[in-house]
Amino acid sequence: MDFSKFLAEDFDVKEWINAAFRAGPKDAGKADGHAATLVMKLQLFIQEVNHAVEETSHQALQNMPRVLRDVEALKQEASFLKEQMILVKEDIEKFEEDTSQSMQVLVEIDQVKSRMQLAAESLQEADKWSTLSADIEETFKTQDVAVISAKLAGMQTSLVMLAGTPDYSEKCVCLEALKNRLEALASPQIVAAFTSQSVDQSRVFVKVFTEIDRMPQLLAYYYKCHKAQLLAAWQELCHSDLPLERQLTGLYDALLGAWHTQIQWATQVFKNPHEVVTVLLIQTLGDLTPSVPVCLSSGVERAGPELELSKLLEFFAATAHFAKGLETALLSHSHEPNLVKVTELVDAVYGPYTPYQLRYGELETQNLLIQISVVPLERGEAMACVQELSHSVNKLFGLASAAVDRCVTFTDGLGTCGLLAALKSLFAKYASDFTSTLQSIRAKCKLDDIPPNSLFQEDWTAFQNSIRIIATCGELLRQCGDFQQQLASRILSTAGKYLCDSYSPRSLGGFQDSVLTDKKASAKNPWQEHNYLQKESPAEYASLMETLYTLKKKGPSNNSLLSASRATLTRLNQQAHQLAFDSVFLRIKQQLLFIPKMEIGQHIMSLPLHLEPFVTQEDPALELALHAGKLPFPPEQGDDLPELDNMADSWLGSIARATMQTYCDAILQIPALTPHSTKQLATDIDYLINVMDALGLQPSRTLQNVGALLKTKPEDYRQTSKGLPRRLAATVAAMRSLDH
Repeated sequence: MDFSKFLAEDFDVKEWINAAFRAGPKDAGKADGHAATLVMKLQLFIQEVNHAVEETSHQALQNMPRVLRDVEALKQEASFLKEQMILVKEDIEKFEEDTSQSMQVLVEIDQVKSRMQLAAESLQEADKWSTLSADIEETFKTQDVAVISAKLAGMQTSLVMLAGTPDYSEKCVCLEALKNRLEALASPQIVAAFTSQSVDQSRVFVKVFTEIDRMPQLLAYYYKCHKAQLLAAWQELCHSDLPLERQLTGLYDALLGAWHTQIQWATQVFKNPHEVVTVLLIQTLGDLTPSVPVCLSSGVERAGPELELSKLLEFFAATAHFAKGLETALLSHSHEPNLVKVTELVDAVYGPYTPYQLRYGELETQNLLIQISVVPLERGEAMACVQELSHSVNKLFGLASAAVDRCVTFTDGLGTCGLLAALKSLFAKYASDFTSTLQSIRAKCKLDDIPPNSLFQEDWTAFQNSIRIIATCGELLRQCGDFQQQLASRILSTAGKYLCDSYSPRSLGGFQDSVLTDKKASAKNPWQEHNYLQKESPAEYASLMETLYTLKKKGPSNNSLLSASRATLTRLNQQAHQLAFDSVFLRIKQQLLFIPKMEIGQHIMSLPLHLEPFVTQEDPALELALHAGKLPFPPEQGDDLPELDNMADSWLGSIARATMQTYCDAILQIPALTPHSTKQLATDIDYLINVMDALGLQPSRTLQNVGALLKTKPEDYRQTSKGLPRRLAATVAAMRSLDH
């Protein structure tokens, strides 16, 4: 039996018994015998345990006196150790008191020794200064730059040790004067060495000027020598007959060539060659005469408003190509660039364009308005105008897409706010011209000049043209939706890099954090992170960040960048719907009271045949426009609207309701009716109602009410008019000369 389980913390009596019986014989008749055996074994085990406990207790009692004696002895030893520790502590405190005075004396002696050594060194250096200053004139007579510089370096070292002497400032002036003499003596040789690109001589001068702490002055000679060559090349280009973009290309080629040439040479001479050559380019760009900003201004002015932006882009393309070449050249060397100087170089290259980039929205607006003004919308007959309107859609969005490309190229997406304003102006101008063309088409179709007594003639040409205009509006709406999504994606892919993940438009702190993050990001590659807008126009930059944040949050497919322009195009679609409606209904309206109603009814009965081919064409743009537009004279509240599923039925219903409304208005203008004319008018109304029923349309309540009031006998009029509009009942009663 396994008695070890009795020691387990989770011991379970039932589980142990069941396990013991499972391990016994399987025969049910032997279960009692197995149980008796288990009980006997347990009793024996209990006896063994009791015996073991008794023996252990007996041994513990026997050992207890000895344990007590050991504890007492340990206690006495601990008390003795405590007394010894107290005595040691007292001895240490006494030793410190006895020796503290001696230690203080030793410290003071050491200080005196140090001061004496310093004084001795100062006297030696003073004597050395005196010796060197006495010999310096003789040394200058040798004209040996290396020997002179060694003497001056020694005097400079001595002067450091004499910093506290009374005549220190006079010695400094004297040393600077000697350095100036050396520099004047060496300047012709320095210029010759830098001009001839002599590595050995240049290294000597670098060593000399480093020793006398005059390296900036040596670099000034270097910059002056090589800058003069580049400035002369620019002067030659400016006096040539080349256009400005070619002049800029020539300048940039010279600068890039100078970079590669000077890097190879400067690497052998200077400790920080890349920084030295970077500063050379910065100074050259800053000292150009005439300067690049002046040249850009005159070039843009000569181009005129029509070509101002395109010329700027030509100039900028040459500059961007040069910048890309410099960036590649910098990255091709495995060195850690001086990011401050590289950023200055980036600003020197792109800086001339910053005023124009800040005005990008204004320039783009001017450019787009000039270009859209030459897109013809009105030409000759109405059909020609309709065709021009159709052709103008692709031209419009071609101009818009080109503007996006210019924004990305010229501002790297930072001009997005200006771009959106320019696009808004573009669509507004186009919509204005479109509206004027619609008015012209309306006049050419003579919709507002129908003679009152002219013969009723069916002419579906105007309606056909109007449907084509509606299809054009649908294409405008479709392309506007696609363009808006493409615009959002393009903005995020270019300017999105300026938006940090922690930006939040709800707090100024979030904006400041984004600014700091952007500055850290710009330290990685100043060529790719040139951000003129953040420094020059913080308000526009904040607006851009909010736009980017909204786009990133909602996604490109759910944005409202062109919501105002889309609303403008939707209004154009509504105007086209009104034109189409008027082209059908105005003739009916004009002739409604001058021809037999039978003819009007027949015309309305024929409308489905004419409407169906136009409004059920398989044209996605037309379908989009028809669903986006709203027809006049909508169904009355509570009417069944079966025609909403079919655009032809919607048009038919609108024209029919307009006919009924106009007819009712005309009837109610009649001053008086004879019994015969009352009966004839009621018959005409019944006929019109039957026409509506035949077309599956619901007659208007007003028409039904007028018909009912006209057919009612005089004696029943008061009873019939109950429940009907009081004003309508009173008007009809006055027409029939009845008391009401």
